[in-house]
Amino acid sequence: MAPPSSEEPAAASGAGAISKVLVVIAMQTEALPLVTRFQLVEAAARFPKGAPWTRYHGDYKGLHIDLVWPGKDPVLGVDSVGTVSAALVTYASIQFLKPDLIINAGTAGGFKARGAGIGDVFLASDVAFHDRRIPIPVFDSYGIGARKTFETPNIVKELNLKVGKLSTGDSLDMSPHDETAILSNEATVKDMEGAAVAYVADLFSTPAIFVKAVTDIVDGEKPTAEEFLQNLISVTMALDQAVMQVVDFISGKCISDL
Repeated sequence: MAPPSSEEPAAASGAGAISKVLVVIAMQTEALPLVTRFQLVEAAARFPKGAPWTRYHGDYKGLHIDLVWPGKDPVLGVDSVGTVSAALVTYASIQFLKPDLIINAGTAGGFKARGAGIGDVFLASDVAFHDRRIPIPVFDSYGIGARKTFETPNIVKELNLKVGKLSTGDSLDMSPHDETAILSNEATVKDMEGAAVAYVADLFSTPAIFVKAVTDIVDGEKPTAEEFLQNLISVTMALDQAVMQVVDFISGKCISDL
């Protein structure tokens, strides 16, 4: 894999229009509608040999869009969800594709106590982990990894999207320990990738925004897995529409315009 580049993305300083957008998405079901929407084509692998990651690319309204998803697990054949795959594919994509902006799009659980409903789409204002428990001073803060996301006040205003904090962990369900951490994080939505993408994006000074559509109500009455599968297809349509609107807004603009 190529060594980290010392060059910052051209648009990171706000100078010049955004030209290259990277969409990081965890599941094939979430990815394929966007591939169709933006008329992307599957690209020859530019990633290290053996990685199952898949890349689609194409041009749309003056932007070059790369969409990457971690592919299927080579042994089990399921989507490679979770923080490890998300961090790896984000790192490799930044190194090989040099995006000006990252959009981490995907589905998420939502908390009705904080105003989330099925099909709602949120832009994350903050991200944090809820399952990295290291009860040692300073290491505890490192484990939580709380950070602000790249601010996009004009996108929020123009598209009228909801805004909330995102909490990330490697489990679909929520243990009592996770619940305590999520409440401490004041999260409105929870996923399995966002904070990992944010960590890598920050390492390489690449602006990243997080678009999350709610498939299941974490503090509701239905089992999480059942509700997630029941709503995945319909909510993916809402996600697809929201990402298109975000990309349409980005077209022709500088980072500082967002």
